[in-house]
Amino acid sequence: MTTLALTVADSATMFRRQLKHLLRYPAMTVLLVGMPVVFLLLFVYVFGGQLGAGLVPGHAGAGASRGAYLTFIVPGVLLMTVAAAANGTAILVAMDMTEGIIARFRTMAIARASVLTAHVLGSVVQALCGVAVVLGVALALGFRPRAGVLEWLAAIGVMALFAVALAWLAVALGLAAKSVENASNTPMVLTLLPFLGSGFVNPATMPTGLRQFAQYQPFTPVTDTVRALLGGAPVGSSALVAVAWCVGIAALSSLWATRLYERRRITH
Repeated sequence: MTTLALTVADSATMFRRQLKHLLRYPAMTVLLVGMPVVFLLLFVYVFGGQLGAGLVPGHAGAGASRGAYLTFIVPGVLLMTVAAAANGTAILVAMDMTEGIIARFRTMAIARASVLTAHVLGSVVQALCGVAVVLGVALALGFRPRAGVLEWLAAIGVMALFAVALAWLAVALGLAAKSVENASNTPMVLTLLPFLGSGFVNPATMPTGLRQFAQYQPFTPVTDTVRALLGGAPVGSSALVAVAWCVGIAALSSLWATRLYERRRITH
């Protein structure tokens, strides 16, 4: 077998290990999915009547405002779900690095890239499953997207690409963490970025400094792209910016993660 074939085979084996690990410890997945669902319910039913008032013309009632805000907020909550899955990945990577299993893998004839690749693939699967659950809750609440088949495929593709980018970043953060506790805290900023972008409010309503940050951080173009696709609206330039952010984060984070893994491989 060629080196590429061996790497693919080893990655598939490690990926199955990762899936079994997720199935064996479902509490983490439930917690990571539960948080976006709680935020969705909180913002729609507690704040939706007020925050959605500016999204409908005239003096619509609280029900119409709440419905409009539900349509607006769902893309941001979906991306929060992706970020939450990345947070769990950093914890799993740190657990592997501190519990000695990596040392055993290094004594075996396993492609070095397969360990990190399996964590990324596991994170993407966990993220997309979480997205499906949150989307199901949103549909039950009254969310009615206007996307066609192609728009749905494009939206799922953008979220999957973003999940890959955040997964590689989470792997790097997990490798850089000194302990599992540190690994659980460092990626938390990823779950806060949707609040500081276009996930929950229009950045135009923010103060100048915060508005500029919201406009140029990666969650905003990804959120705007998913929102336009699900709403059947023109995507504009946000799609290119979103893809550029995803590719850039994935490329830099994978290089960082590989370097950290090699360094720890030598020093431990």
